[in-house]
Amino acid sequence: MTRTVYLNGSYMAEHEATVSIFDRGFLMADGVYEVTSVLGGKLIDFDGHYKRLERSLGELEMANPTNYDDLLEVHRELVRVNEIDEGMIYLQVTRGNPGDRDFAFPPEETVPTIVLFTQSKPGLANSPAAQKGLKIISIEDQRWARRDIKTVQLLYPSLGKMAAKKAGADDAWMIEEGFVTEGTSNNAYIVKGNTIITRALSNDILHGITRAAVLRFAEEAQMQVEERNFTIDEARAADEAFVTSASTFVMPVVEIDGQAVGAGTPGAVSRRLREIYLEESLKAAI
Repeated sequence: MTRTVYLNGSYMAEHEATVSIFDRGFLMADGVYEVTSVLGGKLIDFDGHYKRLERSLGELEMANPTNYDDLLEVHRELVRVNEIDEGMIYLQVTRGNPGDRDFAFPPEETVPTIVLFTQSKPGLANSPAAQKGLKIISIEDQRWARRDIKTVQLLYPSLGKMAAKKAGADDAWMIEEGFVTEGTSNNAYIVKGNTIITRALSNDILHGITRAAVLRFAEEAQMQVEERNFTIDEARAADEAFVTSASTFVMPVVEIDGQAVGAGTPGAVSRRLREIYLEESLKAAI
């Protein structure tokens, strides 16, 4: 089945969709993106993703080519025509095609480029990885300083994923000045005793939509939450560890740099948080 994608106001077959070689997303990584999960044919936390999209665009002084209602309709239409039950919708907005290459921003009348496409992921909610947990390695964080903006500058996270793969692991946590920032495509957490520990929001990490929901659900479930920096050594000595993201929800971490975390199996806190997150998110899906 050929996917139907959305490009600049039109639905079309994926092989018909083209973007100019002068598009600043291609030449300068001058763009932002969001990924919204689909469960049971419905969108998970669309409101949060739209608000973060607006924030990212604003931080880069980039025009928003759409609005909430129209973008919601595009998401729903792509879910419908591509028959997505479980999967993801990728959205990207760039500063557009100014007709040539220049470091300076193009004229304000330059039309942004907006692209959306679906990815079908059957079994997303019941991922086998959640049953066995992830193995991660630690690497130096060499990204730019504005990680709170969800840009398409993903080369270093890609290199981190590949470093993990070469090491026989699933992912990498990045370290800056001795402290864990986040995973290559997720927020990082440890559990010590009854306390969930995760780095506080700042320009150093992505302001995860799933992160916000999980921390809210944790507090509602009377779990202790502490937002502070933690070291990789502290993580290795923790009782549990896990990550959150829009595409993995809550995913246990069972090994760091070859050393088992806790019992080396998914812990009770991460397993319970995953259950709560899926249950509550499905109730609120649109």
